[in-house]
Parts: sequence; C-alpha cells; structure tokens
Amino acid sequence: MLFNSYIFILVFFPIVFAGYYLLLNLKNKSIAKIFFVLANLYFYSYWNVHYLPIMLASIAINFTLATILNKINRLRLKRTVLTIGILFNIALLGYYKYYDFFMTNVNTVFGTNIGLLNLALPLAISFFTFQQIMYLVDTFREGTKEYSLLDYAFFVTFFPHLIAGPIVHHREIINQLRDGSNYKIKSNNIASGLYIFSVGLFKKVIIADTLAGWANQGYNNIASLSMFDSWITTFAYTFQLYFDFSGYCDMAIGLALFFNINLPVNFNSPYKALDIQDFWRRWHMTLGRFFTNYLYIPLGGNRKGTARTYFNLFFIFFVSGIWHGAGWTFVIWGILHGIASVICRFWKGLNIKLPKFIAWFITFFFVHIAWVFFRSPDLTTAKVLLTKMLNLQTFQFPAGIASTFNELIGTHFYPATYYFDLKLSLVLVFILGIILFAKNSIERLNTYKPSYRLAAFISIIAVISFLYLNRVSEFLYFKF
Repeated sequence: MLFNSYIFILVFFPIVFAGYYLLLNLKNKSIAKIFFVLANLYFYSYWNVHYLPIMLASIAINFTLATILNKINRLRLKRTVLTIGILFNIALLGYYKYYDFFMTNVNTVFGTNIGLLNLALPLAISFFTFQQIMYLVDTFREGTKEYSLLDYAFFVTFFPHLIAGPIVHHREIINQLRDGSNYKIKSNNIASGLYIFSVGLFKKVIIADTLAGWANQGYNNIASLSMFDSWITTFAYTFQLYFDFSGYCDMAIGLALFFNINLPVNFNSPYKALDIQDFWRRWHMTLGRFFTNYLYIPLGGNRKGTARTYFNLFFIFFVSGIWHGAGWTFVIWGILHGIASVICRFWKGLNIKLPKFIAWFITFFFVHIAWVFFRSPDLTTAKVLLTKMLNLQTFQFPAGIASTFNELIGTHFYPATYYFDLKLSLVLVFILGIILFAKNSIERLNTYKPSYRLAAFISIIAVISFLYLNRVSEFLYFKF
C-alpha cells in the first residue's frame, strides 16, 4: 500500500487512526497495540501476502535470540548467540536479495550453469533486517529485558517507517510508545503531521513523478540523446531521487506524528553539502548512523591508524553500495563514494579549505555523476550515457544561437536537434535554485505555527496532489 494512494489516504489511515485512539481509551492499552500491529501487518502484506511469513519469522527468531541473550551471563556464550543472530539476518537478506546475483556471476566466471531461483525481493527486508541487527547488538551490549514481544513487534512493523525507513533505533520508538502522555490525541502533533505529510505528498506526486517522466524517457532512448539531452536526463533523475526520497521521509515523519511518535530526521538538504562527508551526514542519515555505530566503529573506526581508517571508510561505503542493490552498478556506486570519502578525509588532514562555491560544485558534480551508475540498469548503459555527457565533440548549439553566430561572425555552426525541449533546462535550473536556497521541510517544521495562510497553503498543495494520485508510482527506495 502506497502513502500516495487513494486507498491509503481515504481508507486505511482513517480506520487505523480512529481505531487506535478509540481502543487506547480502554484500561488495557495492549489491545490498542495489538490492533495497531495487526494493521501494520495488513499494510505490509497488501502488496503480497507471501512476504508476511518472512517478516513474522524474522521478528520471532530475533526476539527469541534477544531473550536468550538477556538471560545469559557468560560472555563467550553471549557472543556465540549474537553471532548466530547476525548470521541469520545476513543469510536471510543474502538469500532473497543476492543469491541470483551471486550465482549469475559464478556462472559467468567459471562457465557453470547453476540454476537461478528468480526470487521476488520481500518488501522492506533491507530495512527491518538492519533494525533487528541493531536490536541484537544492543541487547548484547546493554540488555533489553524491559521489552515485551508486543512492544518489539510494534517497533519493527510501525508502518510509517516500515517500507523505506528511516532505519529507526528500537529505543526511539519503544520509549515514546511507553510514554503515557502519548496515549491521547495531541492537536499540535496532528497539525504538524498534516503539514509535513502534505508537503511530502506534493514533492512525490507533483515534483518527483514529473521529473521521473523525463528521466525515464531519456534512459529509455539513450541512442537518440545528444550531449545536452544526456545532461537533461541525468539531472532529471538526480532531482527526481532527491524529491522522491525527501517526500517519503516527510510523509513518514508526518504519519508518525499522528500517533505521537517522533521519527528521526533522515534527509537534510544533501545537495547543499560542501564535501562528500557532509553529503552523507545529510542523505539517508539513519543508514549512515547504522554503518557508523555498528560497522565503522566495531572495525576500529579511526583508532587504529591512518591506513586502517581509510580502509574502514572505504569498506562501509562498499557495503552501502551492496545494501542498495544486487548489481554491479550499485557496487561501482558504493566504490566511488568510498574512494571519494577517503580522498575527502585525506584532504581535510591537509587543512586546505576551498572556496565554498568550488567545494559545493565538486561535491554536487561528483554525486550527480555517481547517480548515473545508481540509476542505470547495467554498466553498459552507464558507460554509454557518461560518454555522451562528457563527449564535447558531440556538442551542438541550439538552432537560435547557431543562426545568430552564423550571421554575426560568419561561422558555420550547425544547429542541434534535441530530444528534449530546451525549456526543460530552465525548469531544472529553477528546481536546483529551490533545493539550494529555500528552507527545507524539516527547517520549516521546526518553526511551524498554525495560521490561516499555512492552512490555505496546505489545502492547495494537498488538493493538487490528490488530483494526481491516479498516476500511481512507488517510491524509489522501495526497491532497495
């Protein structure tokens, strides 16, 4: 079920909202939680009910292992149980997400003919697997005896973050869930939630999905693209991904606020970053937090010398690439960000500061080029598109400019035939200006105060978005 769908907005969400708060009026709050967990499971299984047993098994096994960890005092035995739990989660993720990719490469390299399983990737498996690994590691480190199975299931299945994040730490949800003051409707949270949900819906339905049409058109017709067209295509995707993911994060925060749950910020104007480390402090922030706390630091972080620090930095981005998808394009994307992060760390050690504009330009240009691998279905497509983007020999002036030059200075410029309308470039420049100079939705939410003007604004963008819900499209991070 999509946040940007009629059935979610008009049916599922109103029923869950009303039912949850009505049941919270009972003395036994567990009934309301059970209702909510069941609603979450329905939300998850709406796409394909065959995914549901996988999630239920994952919840049951991880909670059981955590219960065992809480009862064990011997350190060696605890480490064994933790290792079993981590291997179980990695194996579950690896089997469904990477088996066919791995076997395809084995067949290519060794000339074998091992059959592929053609497994459908269970929704959200990358997200709920990482969240449960965090839970097991924290149980090993500090214990989680106070958790009930019901609270744990609520945390894992909470529908606002279930499908595409943020990757939430268990205490962030469960501590708020246990706060008795959150059992009643809070009008300020409702107002804030409606505001940021509407903004996120507009980002997704109007901006991201419009950009998606241009990006898909370009990627589906690469042979027809000029140098100019190839940049239009890739910028359309760069901005599509920005507003698609930003829109989802906003909508998730807004939906959680309706239930008095504050989700962590996961997106904070990453295209304003002045270096690649700054970019990753702003893009998919909870994924970066996971890799820092549960991979980078356990590997030694920056405590074991310069060479080891560089290796650790590179390795977490290599893993990040693999986490995003089972394909060589994602591996290359992760490697590029790993190399860039090592270079950035080295450069900072020299204490040389670039002018802000140059620092921003280098960062944005690198991120944009790397997105080509992220979006391309295969390495051949990425190579062809990058060649077109960087081949100055294929550049041609627009017809109007070419004719002007020919008249003024007697040259013989040949006008280009473009796949895209040149007006699209002005639209993309305008969008970039909004990204760089306007306050983002989180900044506006932090200073949000209800007013008639904002009410009118929310109403307008909500109605516009609602009218376009018929062009249903999944969020890009659903596939990861």
